[in-house]
Amino acid sequence: MREVCLVTGANGFVGAALLAGIAAFRRSGGQLIARGAVRASHGDAKNCSDFPIVGDINANTDWQPALADVSVVVHAAARAHIINDGASDPLSAFRTVNVQGTLNLAEQALQAGIRRFIFISSIGVNGNQTFRHAFISEDIPNPQEPYAVSKFEAEVGLRRLFANGKAQLVIVRPPLIYGPNAPGNFGRLMEISTRGWPLPLGAIHNQRSFVALDNLIDLLITCIDHPGAGNQTFLVSDGQDMSTTELVRALARAAGAATYLLPVPVWALRFMSALVGKRAAVERFCSNLQVDASKTRLLLGWTPPVSVQEGLRRAVIPLPKR
Repeated sequence: MREVCLVTGANGFVGAALLAGIAAFRRSGGQLIARGAVRASHGDAKNCSDFPIVGDINANTDWQPALADVSVVVHAAARAHIINDGASDPLSAFRTVNVQGTLNLAEQALQAGIRRFIFISSIGVNGNQTFRHAFISEDIPNPQEPYAVSKFEAEVGLRRLFANGKAQLVIVRPPLIYGPNAPGNFGRLMEISTRGWPLPLGAIHNQRSFVALDNLIDLLITCIDHPGAGNQTFLVSDGQDMSTTELVRALARAAGAATYLLPVPVWALRFMSALVGKRAAVERFCSNLQVDASKTRLLLGWTPPVSVQEGLRRAVIPLPKR
């Protein structure tokens, strides 16, 4: 029996990739039809012929036309973490979309009779960094930044809505997601890593978990149907942690670029960044953030289909040969 899966944020980094993943799943015999909800006009429609336009996402968005005949919702739309956020009240702006908008969608989805709601949250709900132990899904939440706070508040509200058991809730908390045309921190790091510039990133011995876009998409598709996914919170990663220094070298290698990494001590990077008001940004490069995804692997029988090396190769556009 064919099911309709509504993917919100269908023009976004994750949403567009998920539509492509579901299309490939169908070609291999899967009984799943994708519908991609967008705020305005849609872009490339090759992986989906049904793109309902829902407008701005907030407490008043009307989702009913998009939810007709839908049995599963994957909520990928969000106001993402923004560097140099210009909003006068960033937390309020995040709450409008990520909390109020999410709960409004979930309420209407329950009324429409869906069976499962998959919410893409953030590892930031666990915290900004790890110390002696990697994060697990059962950790006491410790969100530090407005974006992560809004994701945590959305999780709390969703659990309350789905507590009656009429439908199942699945929460996925990814760390930094990398892939082709990745936005945010990874996109900036990829740009500076492949320019051949001398960088003061040669002595960072931290450990951070990442997830390739293709691995995240594979997990989301697994969560659509897997009987063990219902009412669970999953962490996800590639399963191979890297230091920032190792990541920069791997990115340059994938692009065929030269690397010139200066062994500047981490304490010096922190000191210099504090002087120019960039301490938080540097902490993202220097601190540990490790994810223990063993629950995800054991409960779902899931393993990342793409290695870190292959994921980085897919993410980077090789430099032209001279």
